[in-house]
Amino acid sequence: MISALNKLENITDSFDSSKRMPVLFLGHGSPMNGIEDNEFVRAFKKQGQQLDKPNAVIVVSAHWETNGTFVTAMQNPRTIHDFGGFPKELYDVQYPAPGHPKLAKEISEFINPLGSVHLDDKWGLDHGAWTVVKHLFPEADVPVIQLSLDYNMTPQQHYELAQQLKKLRDKGVLIVGSGNMVHNLRKVDFRKINENYGYDWAIEADSKMKKWILQGNHQNLIDFKKQGEAFNLAIPTSEHYLPLLYTLGLRDEKDNTTIFNDNPIGGSLTMTSVKFG
Repeated sequence: MISALNKLENITDSFDSSKRMPVLFLGHGSPMNGIEDNEFVRAFKKQGQQLDKPNAVIVVSAHWETNGTFVTAMQNPRTIHDFGGFPKELYDVQYPAPGHPKLAKEISEFINPLGSVHLDDKWGLDHGAWTVVKHLFPEADVPVIQLSLDYNMTPQQHYELAQQLKKLRDKGVLIVGSGNMVHNLRKVDFRKINENYGYDWAIEADSKMKKWILQGNHQNLIDFKKQGEAFNLAIPTSEHYLPLLYTLGLRDEKDNTTIFNDNPIGGSLTMTSVKFG
């Protein structure tokens, strides 16, 4: 444990000095947000304009679930178009941000249990990553790596893994969780997909989530499966919700909390996004 902490303290010595970076949870919504100009995209761009340029970005995306935890370690991650039925314009988008193999290797060497995070050379940047990061850093001039969601881990374990990454914020590393707090595609009303409309249960779950986020009540958010029927409908599967737990694990008590893009769409989705710091 001491050895791991020492590695973390000395991590990325080559990085320029930087003040502590904030943490972002971004409700990424439709892949079309990668190319559209709407209220949500404009808010992503505004966040990017307010940020100091980080030394690197780590994205925890809803769209990379694995058996074990992996971190992308290639020099030039590919842009993954992991969706179907969208316009050719979206498939033509490339986001050629570099990777950061050294940072990936160091992460794999300090996360406990040691040896539990593996290096990946095949994935890249999925749409949960590039469709939002491209609005934060449109020049693709900041290294981006992804950390996967191990589907064998409990919500508590995801949260505790995130806590081990907290020191990276002081090394100029921006960590982004990308998902949606309320995400039930089976119940989407596509007639209202472009309207700020939410079912009663979606509004109830989203309101409780925001209340607990602002209160710092992380345990209720970790124990989301115990929170009743509205939460069961809001989170039928956990992959879009778990990135929020990573950002909560990275939060510091001194951080200011800002909620933005605070709108439901299509009845059963919310674009709610959060900035800590």
